[in-house]
Amino acid sequence: MTTPPALLIAGHGTRDDAGAEAFRDFVRQLQLRSDMPVAGGFIELSAPPLGEAVAGLVARGVRRFAAVPLMLVSAGHAKGDIPAALAREKERHPGISYTYGRPLGPHPALLSVLERRLDEALAGTAGDRSDVTVLLVGRGSTDPDANAEVFRAARLLWEGRGYAGVETAFVSLAAPDVPSGLDRCARLGARRIVVLPYFLFTGVLPDRVRQQTEDWASGHPGLEVRSADVIGPEPELLDLVAERYEEAVKGDLRMNCDACVYRIALPGFEDKVGLPQQPHFHPDDDGHHQGHHHHGGHTHSHAH
Repeated sequence: MTTPPALLIAGHGTRDDAGAEAFRDFVRQLQLRSDMPVAGGFIELSAPPLGEAVAGLVARGVRRFAAVPLMLVSAGHAKGDIPAALAREKERHPGISYTYGRPLGPHPALLSVLERRLDEALAGTAGDRSDVTVLLVGRGSTDPDANAEVFRAARLLWEGRGYAGVETAFVSLAAPDVPSGLDRCARLGARRIVVLPYFLFTGVLPDRVRQQTEDWASGHPGLEVRSADVIGPEPELLDLVAERYEEAVKGDLRMNCDACVYRIALPGFEDKVGLPQQPHFHPDDDGHHQGHHHHGGHTHSHAH
């Protein structure tokens, strides 16, 4: 019987210790429910680095693995940094092979978790959903395709759930920012607002979203403004990672690249077309002193 490929989880990293530990604990939970070896690492900011996770799998006798980016949107990290880092690991460990899965995206299971977070934030309040305007706040990216994915998630969350509306904002790198998003909700006539962070785990940026929400609410005492929690290590998230693993193993990858800046000349981003991708060099990675390696053209998910 053929041994199934191992599972490698690739995370972004955070300066928040609790957020990094939430990721590591999530990887441990995946291992507990899996027969194959599971490892996880970060591309920056947190330990362990991705290279250490791969080395750990190799030490356990792994020669084939499927890598799943634990990210909600397909931004530069998922499109370039992680594939480039994986290509580097293949150079470091001759004989290994891997397939690369797609980011999580606005999967129906995660939309259900977001809906649950909204219900929790509204618990004990009067009124119904038709009075509630949701502000979905994403990380924000210099990649317009990634930002558009957050708007897509907002629309899918709005459809069929009865909210007054679901607006979108970003906590970094993209407009509108959180105060501007809240201003828009107010101008649209919002009576009750719930700010919903589109993040998997706690961290510096979700904390910033909550603080900015509290600051804005203090200046608008006539409006009811509440903050919802992050998605968290819910069973739905564990199931979705398993689904992305199965897709990668079977070669059933369906990433939509129609608006990828590395393939399409979008206005203002023409210089990114065909740009070679390089891995992040994690400060805890023993090989980070070896220098930068180019890996040809854009190492895109469905090029493996």
